[in-house]
Amino acid sequence: MYVSNHTIEEIRNRTNIVDIIETVVRLKKRGKNYQGLCPFHNEKTPSFNVNPEKQIYKCFGCGKGGDVFTFLVEYKKVSFGDAVRELADRLGIKLEYENTGDKTKLSERDELYELNSAIGRYFYDLLMKHPDARIARDYLQSRGIKQQTINTFGLGYALSGRTELYHWMKAQNLDIQKALSLGVIGENERGTYDRFAGRLIYPIFAPGGRIAAFAGRILEKRDDIAKYVNSPESMIYSKGKILYGINFTKDDIRNLDSAIIVEGYMDLISLYQHGVKNVVAVSGTSLTDDQVMLLSRYTKRVNLIFDADSAGVRAAMRSIEILLKMDFDIMIVELDKGEDPDSYIQKNGREKFEDRVKKAVPFLEFQYRTKKLEGAFDDPGKTSEAIRDMLRPLARMGDILKRSLLLQDLAKRSGLKESVLDDELKNLVKDHQKSERRDENYRREEQRRETPAVNKTLFTPSVSKPRDIAEQELIKLLYEGDLNTTSVIAENIHPEDFSNPLHKKLAVIVYTEYDDNNDITFQSVNAKIEEEELREYLYTLTVDQYTISERWNADVKGWQEEDRMMRAEILLRRAFDTIRKFKLLQLDEMITGLQAKMSDAADKLAAEEFYKEIWELTQEKLRIDKEFTFNAR
Repeated sequence: MYVSNHTIEEIRNRTNIVDIIETVVRLKKRGKNYQGLCPFHNEKTPSFNVNPEKQIYKCFGCGKGGDVFTFLVEYKKVSFGDAVRELADRLGIKLEYENTGDKTKLSERDELYELNSAIGRYFYDLLMKHPDARIARDYLQSRGIKQQTINTFGLGYALSGRTELYHWMKAQNLDIQKALSLGVIGENERGTYDRFAGRLIYPIFAPGGRIAAFAGRILEKRDDIAKYVNSPESMIYSKGKILYGINFTKDDIRNLDSAIIVEGYMDLISLYQHGVKNVVAVSGTSLTDDQVMLLSRYTKRVNLIFDADSAGVRAAMRSIEILLKMDFDIMIVELDKGEDPDSYIQKNGREKFEDRVKKAVPFLEFQYRTKKLEGAFDDPGKTSEAIRDMLRPLARMGDILKRSLLLQDLAKRSGLKESVLDDELKNLVKDHQKSERRDENYRREEQRRETPAVNKTLFTPSVSKPRDIAEQELIKLLYEGDLNTTSVIAENIHPEDFSNPLHKKLAVIVYTEYDDNNDITFQSVNAKIEEEELREYLYTLTVDQYTISERWNADVKGWQEEDRMMRAEILLRRAFDTIRKFKLLQLDEMITGLQAKMSDAADKLAAEEFYKEIWELTQEKLRIDKEFTFNAR
């Protein structure tokens, strides 16, 4: 059973986001927004903005944004369902539920997250109360894990029976097919079974704080089954895209501008319990490009701590290459042989652990020393290959200056001339560029067969070009929720006219809602956006951190200070002005292109044809300039 969409919308409409956020943030009125110090990162100058009209918030320091539900999920580290229940209790709204067969409830992704949340609470309750979970409680006690830490990470226990979870879900009327898709239960020739039976449970959280998957550790010494079992890939979980613990630690990582990367769940949990909170774990997988991209939102400085055995060294080497490709600063923390972060901090405490982190060595020194211990410098053949191995990661770096400094460092360590290493590095860079071109060609071929994905670099608003400015103004106007403004823009600007694919998507959403319902509000249109990053981009535009134009700001100030009835007229005038500007810029781009072709024309006849087209476009500019003057309507 899930809370009905009707109830969720009633809660959303009756909640004042300013009242909720003011319980934890001191807000001051600034124009049409409220502003305060961000609760998600340390700052001295307020960059956290709340828009009461649109009922959203956005921090322009750390990038967090959302509605009132998002705020509670992010700030209190609760599930979406828990946030709904808290606000319902606050407002005195009785929750109405829909059964799992109703297709109009939450999105499928939200349903899966909610199901994981319910299962996570079930595992936690078993760990806390069930007699058969004593083995797990004793294990955690032996590892020094405190009750508060268990609560924070939502640790749990799965009973050892073959179908305990399955029967509990049936009794709770939960969706078995969705549980199968998440992999918490499975099916084989013997029927349905619990995937995590008899294991200590580690919930794996998405960066936003919702449970995306589970990992289960066997507590008995057995050679016939795997020590760890993880949820399989699903709609809400991709192992190579999530860093364990980042939902708890991302604020500390951002504040300290540094992350410690460890291997295991218990490594992270122990460090966190001892107060070392700028840490993430790769948890049973090699570090991936997607994980590094996720981490780069919060810092570009990392300390790697991997096991001192050969497998740990190989993992460190692979991680260095991926981190360098994204221009991270990398240090290696070395612990005593046989130690891992969990055992070290349990024995020696936080202070000594942090001393080890302070004594971390540059990754080149670590690589060089490792190669030397392996005997890689015992003869010329091995030496040349070892040097190439150390140069290959540098060839992937985009920062040329940093690459040059690292090359100088390697020259000093190896005793080789920098010019010799530089020649070899240039060859490796060329090889890497060829490989990247081949990969790019392959990706383009794949994109021809599939719907193109949005380029994530577009998610940062840009006001550098007049065309970009005009497009952003049009999107802001569309999301003001005014019917006349939307109608005028929809009649004159097609989604394909936008050069930025994000703007195309946002325009289509508004136009579709307008066509379907002939009525729009910011909340109703915002609810149609499924991509989290697209929604964040919209918040960045609409909370007014970016000054798109002085005229825009003057108009906004005008409808605040004058009678509110002026708002519709001001928006309509802005729509006409912006459409005119946008269309004129389109024509200017076309004219510039034709002028370039005319100057390169092979003969006079061809040049005259281009001139004729330019003249026609110039006349079109005059027509548009008159047609889209507001007073002329």
